[in-house]
Amino acid sequence: MANRTDPLAKSIRGTNPQNLVEKIVRSKIYQNTYWKEQCFGLTAETLVDKAMELDHLGGTFGGNRKPAPFICLVMKMLQIQPEKDIVVEFIKNEDYKYVRVLGAFYLRLTGTDVDIYRYLEPLYNDYRKLRRKLADGQYALTHVDEYIDELLTTDYSCDIALPRIKKRWILEQNKQLEPRRSALEDDFEEEEEKDEDEPLATGLDDEHEKDYYRGGSPSRERERDRRRDSHRYRDRDYDRDRDYDRDYDRDRDYDRERGRRDRDRDRDRDRDRDRDRDRDRHRLRDDDKDYGRERDRGRDRERDRRDRERGRRRSYSRSRSRSRDRKDREDDRRKRHARSSASPVRDEPKKKKEKKEKKEKKDDGTDHPDPEIAEANRLRASLGLKPLKL
Repeated sequence: MANRTDPLAKSIRGTNPQNLVEKIVRSKIYQNTYWKEQCFGLTAETLVDKAMELDHLGGTFGGNRKPAPFICLVMKMLQIQPEKDIVVEFIKNEDYKYVRVLGAFYLRLTGTDVDIYRYLEPLYNDYRKLRRKLADGQYALTHVDEYIDELLTTDYSCDIALPRIKKRWILEQNKQLEPRRSALEDDFEEEEEKDEDEPLATGLDDEHEKDYYRGGSPSRERERDRRRDSHRYRDRDYDRDRDYDRDYDRDRDYDRERGRRDRDRDRDRDRDRDRDRDRDRHRLRDDDKDYGRERDRGRDRERDRRDRERGRRRSYSRSRSRSRDRKDREDDRRKRHARSSASPVRDEPKKKKEKKEKKEKKDDGTDHPDPEIAEANRLRASLGLKPLKL
């Protein structure tokens, strides 16, 4: 609640007045002890007492960027939004210079272009010293007129971005401001009046008198020189402002052109990267296809080799089987030939012997159909006993 803007406050430049201060600086002000203890509950009347206690001006300082009391009071003025008459009284206060600078800074943030030039330019005649706290915490010496010139000519002060204002010569061309009148012009006019009131010197020679009566008096020449110098100074100010605007526009165009070149370069780099990625992807795809073809070709070669090996083994086995069959037929033919050529007289003793063995086997009972009886007869035959007859 303590950090909210006054509900009756008007928006400045289309936004909340406190938004004129950057968010990071605003949050540091809200967390500062001076803001919580000294700025709580301040009004437009009690704010003057705190402004009179100021002994320096500045923005943020130190390693943690601690806000100075000056910028805290500026933030409080943005929050409560005092009336324009009060701000003008701040600026016209000649007893307290920091009160005057505080009002000038607030008017620079919230005022119109005409009001800023109208109320701040007279402060060029204030040459009092000011203490300014720098970013490293050290103090530096400055003057009121130097700080007013900083407010009117720069875009950044006390770590706060100042709103852009129109150039003075533009307002003069639009008839919104009168041409600036220097405070020294009054002194020049007084001197001219004194010169005109003095009596003419009596010891002038004829040539000097002729020049005087022809209009070449020193006062008139001085007036003419003064006007010529004033126009020269004014033209020089216009030229300086035009040069500043031209340099600003050239820098802005250069930054815009450089940003466009950077964007084009980034776009080209992204396009080249995408093209390289697509080319690598197609190359990998082609490599995969080639690898698949080579793999299929290798598989076909391996299959053909296995088929040839299998066919060779099959033919070898067939040839071996044919040679084996041929050999068996040859053996059978030789055996048949040998049996057919053998003598029948020689085979008769063999046949008789075989019949006798068969008969003996039948007599000993070992060929009995019952296996138990046949086993018992074999045992009895080994013991020399007669076989069982059942």
